Amino acid sequence: MGSGQPSKAKRGKHRWIGLCVAESLDERESLSTFLESHLELIHDWRLFDLQLTDDGLRAIIRVRLEDYPAALEALSEGKVVSMTASGKIRLVRERLGLQRPVRRRSR
Repeated sequence: MGSGQPSKAKRGKHRWIGLCVAESLDERESLSTFLESHLELIHDWRLFDLQLTDDGLRAIIRVRLEDYPAALEALSEGKVVSMTASGKIRLVRERLGLQRPVRRRSR
């Protein structure tokens, strides 16, 4: 047993935040750098999706539940604005109109 991911209960709770992103941050690297500077007090966040839609550039990040209020405040205005949030990434993708990206498996 000992290998693999910890059980669901030990992984902790998190929130998925759907973002509206300015066109100037259209690459993962530039968006990540921007988020690092604005989410500096939040240690455990991760950028999951970044897609161009008919309504503009959209992204999804994951933050820990206890960091969620601080993340919302940090992303309330500017180049990146929070549009929606949920405990399930599927719901955030539906609300933003994003397709699930194809996962490439390494062998």
